[in-house]
Amino acid sequence: MASRGDDSTNGFSLPLEKYGATEDTVTFANREIRDESEGGSSTLLNVAESKNRDDPGTFFEDGKRKIDFIIVHEEVKLTAKQQEKKDKDAAERRAKNLPPTEEEMEAQQHDTWRKRFLENITKAGLMLEEDVVETEKKLIVYYKVHAPWQCMIFFAEEMGLKAPLQAQPNPNLNWSGRLLAKFNLPNPMHIDVPFLPYDFYTCSFRRSKINKFVGSQNKDTFFTNTDRIRVVNEILQNVTYGKRKRAEVGMDRMLEEEIFQAAYPLHDGPEDPGDNPDDKLNRRQVLRKYWARWGAWYKYQPLDHIREYFGEKTAIYFAWLGMYTGWLLPASIVGTLVFLYGMATASGNIPANEICASNTSYYMCPLCDEDIGCSYWYLSDTCSKAQMSYLFDHPGTVFFSIFMSFWAVTFLEYWKRKQASLSYHWDCMDFEEEEERPRPQFAAQAPLLEKNPITGILEPYFPEDMRKRRWLTGIGVLVGMVSLVLIFMLGVIMYRVLVSIPLFQSKLFQSEAQSIASMSGAVVNLVLIMVLGQVYQRLAVILNDWEMHRTQTEYEDNLTFKVFIFQFMNFFSSVFYIAFFKGKFVGYPGHYIRIFGLRNEDCGSGGCLIELAQQLIIIMVGKQIINNCQELIIPKVKQMVQRYSVSGSFFGSGSEAGMTRWEADYQLVPNEGLFEEYLEMVIQFGFITVFVAAFPLAPVFALLNNWIEIRLDAQKFIGELRRGLADRAQDIGIWYDILEFTAQLAVISNGFLIAFTSQFLPRLLYQHDFGTLAGYTNFTLAYSPVNTTHESCRYQDYRDPEGDHTIFYYRLLALKLGFVIVFEHFVFGISRAIDFAVPDVPESLEIKIKREGYLAKQALQEVQ
Repeated sequence: MASRGDDSTNGFSLPLEKYGATEDTVTFANREIRDESEGGSSTLLNVAESKNRDDPGTFFEDGKRKIDFIIVHEEVKLTAKQQEKKDKDAAERRAKNLPPTEEEMEAQQHDTWRKRFLENITKAGLMLEEDVVETEKKLIVYYKVHAPWQCMIFFAEEMGLKAPLQAQPNPNLNWSGRLLAKFNLPNPMHIDVPFLPYDFYTCSFRRSKINKFVGSQNKDTFFTNTDRIRVVNEILQNVTYGKRKRAEVGMDRMLEEEIFQAAYPLHDGPEDPGDNPDDKLNRRQVLRKYWARWGAWYKYQPLDHIREYFGEKTAIYFAWLGMYTGWLLPASIVGTLVFLYGMATASGNIPANEICASNTSYYMCPLCDEDIGCSYWYLSDTCSKAQMSYLFDHPGTVFFSIFMSFWAVTFLEYWKRKQASLSYHWDCMDFEEEEERPRPQFAAQAPLLEKNPITGILEPYFPEDMRKRRWLTGIGVLVGMVSLVLIFMLGVIMYRVLVSIPLFQSKLFQSEAQSIASMSGAVVNLVLIMVLGQVYQRLAVILNDWEMHRTQTEYEDNLTFKVFIFQFMNFFSSVFYIAFFKGKFVGYPGHYIRIFGLRNEDCGSGGCLIELAQQLIIIMVGKQIINNCQELIIPKVKQMVQRYSVSGSFFGSGSEAGMTRWEADYQLVPNEGLFEEYLEMVIQFGFITVFVAAFPLAPVFALLNNWIEIRLDAQKFIGELRRGLADRAQDIGIWYDILEFTAQLAVISNGFLIAFTSQFLPRLLYQHDFGTLAGYTNFTLAYSPVNTTHESCRYQDYRDPEGDHTIFYYRLLALKLGFVIVFEHFVFGISRAIDFAVPDVPESLEIKIKREGYLAKQALQEVQ
């Protein structure tokens, strides 16, 4: 089933009561469609009058043929003196019978390839029109590309494009809207977006059955703009310009060789809607007015319009991001309540009150070696930190960890249902299994041709054993880069140890030495994380290209796997260290464990959990701020650079008014896809689930960030980037598997965090033994063994005066291991129950799928 815009219905119309009728679809032309908006009355849509909202500037000179693609070639414009010198040098070389220079030979070769490529795309059926623009610095040639009707119907069948058989009501996929409507409540999130794309039962296009398809009588608008973009891109990526054996094939390769400078589909006109009424807006302006503005932050996203303009792959990303952001709202509310509960009950925290009232009762051992200047201290000095640590370490955090584990599993289950509904609604449910073709780059560079065992057709083939060897090489590089991350993490640990020494020696900073070292170390770690991430992502793209993956889905899944594994280690290695290793292997007075001659790092006076919360705040919030600044600033900087390279001015002409559509779009930033957006959100998902026990406010920061993120991404796609290639996708791909892995890891991580890092279980066991928490602070402090320190002092551990572990320690250890097992089995058990109870595909959708199959079979059956 597909959702198509009114321009692609070619004037057909029918009343709402006829939706889903089984009569011959050919009779659907010349009827009327009534669109009943939510809570409103029926409004007559005159499709014939508004069948095409494309800007006049997106057509050939004749005003009839649609520009489907633009190819750009630049030539540096020489001054008269430079041209005279060039001609003189060339004449001298000819007079001396010298061969052309390498630069001249390369330019001649590029000219030959360029001409051959343009000839071959016209032979493939495309039409070209040339527009030459002269600027101060360059001569820019724009080749406008159009796919005529015969070309479109041939490749539509070849590529398995879907065509409409029968119209049906456009479904409301917003559960919150349905819920509010059920109780007759107003829906502030609803927004009436004009030109809602129609919904159809569809099947694969076949030329022999063209009269069966809705709107086929209008050749100009039968195929949507996204269909046209896909067809033209398929042709451009498979046309040769040199020798196929040398992989001299396709537009991407020509762009790499700088034979052409750019290739892109056009936006549907100017971006700014101005004061134009809705019926005069093009698709781009509709999205700008109703989606890509800050005032729409609480409104539903017009997903069908996004899909109509950018294709399914982009639309499904925004659908996932919108649903994820919506689900963050209950998580944020619960997290805030848990944090407020900690604040409200902090005054009754007996251990913290004992620390604050202890004065000089607890004389503590130095936190680093005495011979380098570290001194003894009183536990009462950490009063404020003890009180603050309770905000992140109280019984409410245990509840919140369990809640977030169920939240993550339930969110993923309901996303699967939403994803299935969208993929059916947008007609790409079986895209990966049945329709996806080999990547043009793979087809161009594959050394062999072999018969497809199913179709019997010769297809490009790359030997599997060679691909496996290349894949293993890539894994080896990944392991090397992960090792580099661990080395840098060790460097950050050494940094904290070395920085804390002079701070401990200073009377001014002595009390805050570990906090300063920890906070500055987190900032250093964030900088290293961002730098290493950029380096590895570029390396991963090179490796992935080399591995020769057959389809675009396989290519992106493998690239995602490589980058995620590295980025996960990059972002979370230091957090895992603080959560599960720091302070656990320190030793005790007289028997400290050392690394490189330095005493192993201990937790600060407030405990490891508050350090973990500080680390999470700095890395998570710092990353969000940096990413949002990058998304806000970098596209604008790139756009200024692009304008300068084209027109010689950082601000171009200052307005689109004096430029053609293709000139204005050329000054935009190239569209690099959705990889960075997905990666940012998946890393964020890790922060709010894997360590949520230490930072219950993480969902709040994620929610605030995502409200900004959606509008920033929308504005970027609408106004700052060139239009993408309208790629198809049936789901979010391997990102779902990564999210599922993260949700499972979160259960294990939070179980261990509560058991081994939090004070929840030690306090629980002590209270069980003594009936109260009074005396807990003294109970957790051991005395230094005799003759191990200059003065008798206390340290935090469950040991006797000889340094041996007490019985309480072993009982607590058994309790911790038992808690982890019970916690994980309980959460995983309920999660499996949720998985079983919530079907991946709604029952109503299964009925629609069967009905569509029946209609397709009935409409396209061969006459016996």
